[in-house]
Amino acid sequence: MEPILEFDSISLKELDRVRLLNRTDTKFLFHPSKLGEVLNKIRPHYKVLEIDGVRIFQYDTLYLDTNDLLFYHHHHAGKQNRHKVRFRTYVESKLCFLEIKFKNNKGRTVKNRMIVEGPELALSEESKRFIGEIAGIESELLPAVINRFSRITLAHLYGMERVTFDLDLHFEKNNESLDLSHVAIAEVKQEKYNRQSPVMIALKEAGVYEDSLSKYCTGMAMLHPHLKQNQFKSKLIRIKRLQNEL
Repeated sequence: MEPILEFDSISLKELDRVRLLNRTDTKFLFHPSKLGEVLNKIRPHYKVLEIDGVRIFQYDTLYLDTNDLLFYHHHHAGKQNRHKVRFRTYVESKLCFLEIKFKNNKGRTVKNRMIVEGPELALSEESKRFIGEIAGIESELLPAVINRFSRITLAHLYGMERVTFDLDLHFEKNNESLDLSHVAIAEVKQEKYNRQSPVMIALKEAGVYEDSLSKYCTGMAMLHPHLKQNQFKSKLIRIKRLQNEL
């Protein structure tokens, strides 16, 4: 992780310039051994988020779904205009948000969130109201899977672009757990899709190409192989093959 230390830093307040709650998301799946190469190439173009001397942050996420896993099956079927609902805890700052992500039929992601005291195994009336108002979802939502990971966040020096690198992925469901420490996920969040941005070019030069991945669906599919998952098969094979990459 040494290359990270060579970035100039950006504060959380400064990062608000590129919140991008309405954006395009482009994801990349690769082995963490390539991270240093990518970071070294893009260092002149980005700053790294730093809070109280910390540059790698821990995230805990509790995903919610209906009893019949409506969100999972919508994603598997490639449904446009679909939702994800989750509680996300920013461990270092002890902040927790109820977040609703909406992927529309134009490929844009819209995120709405509200601060809460902590993850709710049973939704409060306020949370139910928020979900209903934002997503129009009236069905009961239940805990589906827990996801934990470490994140590095970069912001472009001038453009409306934010980049995250997620590492040390871990999933939990009841008494089952899954570690995917051999997987790194880069996500480029842009106001408008631009394949000529420095990070896009650096990832391509490192042999890393666009490869969409849902953490929620991946965790559910791998922890519950009985679930319908033929549309995720190529992703699951790719994840397995990454174990052998150095």
